Amino acid sequence: MAETFDVVIIGSGPGGYVGAIRAGQLGLKTAIIEKDKRLGGTCLHRGCIPTKSLLWTAELFHHVREAADFGVDVSSPAINWPNAMKHKDKIVTKGANGIDFLMKKNKVTVVKGHGRIAGKGKVEVTAADGSKQVLEAKNIILATGSVPKSLPNVPVDHKRVLNSDSILQIDRVPKSIIVLGAGAVGCEFASVFNHVGSKTSIVEYMPALLPIEDADISKELEKIFKRRGIDVHTGSAVEKVEHTADGVRVTMKVGNETKTLEAEILLSAVGRSPVTEDVGLDKTNIQAERGYIKVDSMLRTSEPNVYAVGDIIPTPMLAHMASAECVVAVEHIAGKNPQPINYDLTPSATYCYPEVASVGLTEKKAKERGYDVKVGIAPMGAVTKASISNEATGMIKIVSDRKYDEVLGVHLIGPHATELLAEACVALKLEITTEELANTIHAHPTLSEIVHEGAEATLGHPRHF
Repeated sequence: MAETFDVVIIGSGPGGYVGAIRAGQLGLKTAIIEKDKRLGGTCLHRGCIPTKSLLWTAELFHHVREAADFGVDVSSPAINWPNAMKHKDKIVTKGANGIDFLMKKNKVTVVKGHGRIAGKGKVEVTAADGSKQVLEAKNIILATGSVPKSLPNVPVDHKRVLNSDSILQIDRVPKSIIVLGAGAVGCEFASVFNHVGSKTSIVEYMPALLPIEDADISKELEKIFKRRGIDVHTGSAVEKVEHTADGVRVTMKVGNETKTLEAEILLSAVGRSPVTEDVGLDKTNIQAERGYIKVDSMLRTSEPNVYAVGDIIPTPMLAHMASAECVVAVEHIAGKNPQPINYDLTPSATYCYPEVASVGLTEKKAKERGYDVKVGIAPMGAVTKASISNEATGMIKIVSDRKYDEVLGVHLIGPHATELLAEACVALKLEITTEELANTIHAHPTLSEIVHEGAEATLGHPRHF
């Protein structure tokens, strides 16, 4: 007779494994199914973690090359790419081992293989050797994640045209690279390879880098990228990609003009597609739209006792969002009456150099919602701590409601912006006013003073610029 679980989670990315931990903590008998060799999903093995490791290597190299400016003599610094890759792999392995430990600690049963719904309350798991087993489940959570998307006219061969998976295995620093797509993934890889010496171009169909960010932040990033020597092409539609003797040639339309770019390799970073095929939706009444599954505020699908979280539902494709969603789903299963997620408060973080981070509404979205908006912008140069490390570039932009003074959005570009964002996340969660933020004493000298300066600017009386 098949073993019965309170919760069976298909997928062990940051949605699935965090949800499994919470389920274990709540005393639910839990199983998690993973088809990869290790737990952790895309985020740990092919996304968030390995890319941030390479970004740190690249940023460190940048700082070392500037070290003489700070009184530290370092002669002839060089990138050792194989060692950078070893460090990346070490961090990933450590993370995977940590998840294994957490599953044991929280008494979660780990089942290796491809999981799919096999009927009401049943999950079939096919192991690598072809053997099958069926788990009985009172509740099922689909957390199967996403895979890199590609354009029909830009086929990925993983040799000259790579995607965000295969570029993490590249064995050298290319002499030149074209990055197609200027979302978070594209901007991060452009930043890495520019810092380590590749001639770097970035091509984006939309009129701005990081199109989902506030317009002023996107403009600032474009200026900084260009100063770094990154060749930026926005508003550019790729028509074809050809192999050449030495690499690739990209033909694109920019307005009425046709342009070409050549490089050793091309990275296709045009988004991700949800993994909802072959997960057993045909055994349910769940209907996917463009691959995405519709859910309610508790992450329930249209099939009783089946939930879906993360990249397979039409919410922001972010690791921390998947974690939050799976916790809500698990707590709902356990009868804890969790609060629904307020997606307006989704933190966004891009780890290019300088970093970009935001939470809340952009100026444009706030106006579309009908708010009478007031805005404050403060340059990073107003903060002495940024100048100490020669990183006084970027800015903060605060969007507030003029009527009630509530902070509606905080947008950052600059050093450690992704860390500085945490204060803004708490502020918006507590529905803080701009005046309250300005009246909060910030330690000096710190980078966090930029938040204080931004609040003062929004009120019309900045202190340091």
